[in-house]
Amino acid sequence: MSILPEFSSTFVIMAQWGVIGYLLGSIPFGVLISGLMGLGDLRKIGSGNIGATNVLRTGNKFAAAATLILDGGKGAVAVLIAMAFAAPDAAQLAALAAFAGHCFPVWLQFQGGKGVATFLGILLAIAWPVGIAACLTWLVTAFALRISSLSALVAATLTPIWAALLGYSTISCLAAALALLIFYRHSANISRIIAGTEPKIGASKS
Repeated sequence: MSILPEFSSTFVIMAQWGVIGYLLGSIPFGVLISGLMGLGDLRKIGSGNIGATNVLRTGNKFAAAATLILDGGKGAVAVLIAMAFAAPDAAQLAALAAFAGHCFPVWLQFQGGKGVATFLGILLAIAWPVGIAACLTWLVTAFALRISSLSALVAATLTPIWAALLGYSTISCLAAALALLIFYRHSANISRIIAGTEPKIGASKS
């Protein structure tokens, strides 16, 4: 059982799809939507994060929902385009690069989001049963524990296992790499979870 795709693409092709994936992933939809809707500079609101959770802190649910969909969509689009025109190894690199682009966008001095929506969008595009399993894991954990960040961490941890169990073992390494990046981007949240000070879903954040 292979946990990696077959490597058949040339270095040039891999580099090409890495750049395409990164550029798609680096589109800061949260910042763009907040600016266009007159909600202010998202980087100076709440946590300063550019993702949907922080957009929601502006009080505009439509803007938050749009950010969530577009952040997930850009990851999915990067994967789907690569899958249509390149081999699986290039598609996986495009996926990883799109995630990196969201987390470390060059347009924002490499200060991006935490990547949960983009992570789920990538999974739904590259192996939809795994993506659905990851989404359900997030939802069940969020319902039980009411902590969004912890739900993301649990979903990220279990995704490589879901990939293996559901017959998509060749994306297990990709899923593990994305999970490690999610843990890195959530380091402050992890500290608050351990300290018992991480805000719960629906609670106000000072």
